[in-house]
Amino acid sequence: MKRLVLAGAGHAHAQVLLEWSRVPLSGVELVVVSPQALAPYSGMVPGWLAGTYRLDEMVIDFRGLCAAAGARWVAAEVDTLDPDRNQLILTTGEALGYDLLSLNVGSTLRPPPGECARMLAMRPLSALPAAYEAVLADWSRGPTDRPWTVTAVGGGAAGVESLLAVLARLRHLRPDRPVQGGLVTSSAQLLPGLSVSARRAARRALARAGVTVQLGSRWCDAIGRSSDLVLWTTGAEAHDWQRDPMRRGGLAVSAQGFVQVDAQLRSVSHPAVFAVGDCADWASGPHALPKAGVIAVRMGPVLSNNLRAALDGPVAGKPYRPQRQFLVLLATADGRAIASRGPFGASGSWAWRWKDFIDRRFIARYAKTTSSTSSTSSTSSTSYESDIA
Repeated sequence: MKRLVLAGAGHAHAQVLLEWSRVPLSGVELVVVSPQALAPYSGMVPGWLAGTYRLDEMVIDFRGLCAAAGARWVAAEVDTLDPDRNQLILTTGEALGYDLLSLNVGSTLRPPPGECARMLAMRPLSALPAAYEAVLADWSRGPTDRPWTVTAVGGGAAGVESLLAVLARLRHLRPDRPVQGGLVTSSAQLLPGLSVSARRAARRALARAGVTVQLGSRWCDAIGRSSDLVLWTTGAEAHDWQRDPMRRGGLAVSAQGFVQVDAQLRSVSHPAVFAVGDCADWASGPHALPKAGVIAVRMGPVLSNNLRAALDGPVAGKPYRPQRQFLVLLATADGRAIASRGPFGASGSWAWRWKDFIDRRFIARYAKTTSSTSSTSSTSSTSYESDIA
């Protein structure tokens, strides 16, 4: 029997499990490695930060997907990869061999040490809920006459959305407490890569929220000392094991540590390894792909097809063809959103309703599968926990 290991609870792996639950492949053991069973959907994180969604409304239940797909879920992370021996060493110490490995482990952030009351990194998403709940608890207990300053570091979509969302949530929880917002970015412009009209709309949204924007400015301890909460939203970074040659073996990576893959989403150095989403670097294209959830979502069907083709034998997989332009919808935490695609951009409540509809529809695809599995398993004489070795 062959073994396919899906390392990471990313959007693309959710698609693989969903399709596997509908059309399983015989003679294959499917194993999913992830430290947490509930994986936040990145598109709904700003809404959750703002209090629009509950946590349970914006997570994908990977344990439920595993049950539906007949897969084994292992609560761990990748510690070391030996691609020459087709083996993973997990953080639990378990050695896990594979015939095929797919990496969808996302990215992380490494905020610098500095003097500030609290630093909240927006990656990895799995660590965000507990950290954010602690922030909200401290804010709710604080004295009325004690104002707060919240500073976002990073002028991309994550910086704009998370800052607006956090400010809205804090003001809703304690309207009697003043809170100020600031955004600092080393870039010369806000939201680089988006349309001019979208950038203008973002500046208006930040102005409505009372946010001071500093362009062309780098992080320094002085910013940290003047902030009660720092939202670290800079560019995605590869995990430690990807950056360490001793821990990734001979796996080909970019200078930043991202796994280099070809047009079929396969490692350029080890054909038994696939990688998608933030952890991957698309070596086949002339331009780097942005680290965005929409990329991983669109990689999902291609990955699912190519994993099945590789398991069937020496069959050529489908190439991933990235869109030259894709729709970006940014929530502004005031009942509106900003829509941007290529040179076009606009904002309004209609854009928020559109975004909310798309995000809820996406998460519902997986909720339906996991809820039906839960209903079935509750009447079964076999305990699901026994399947998690």
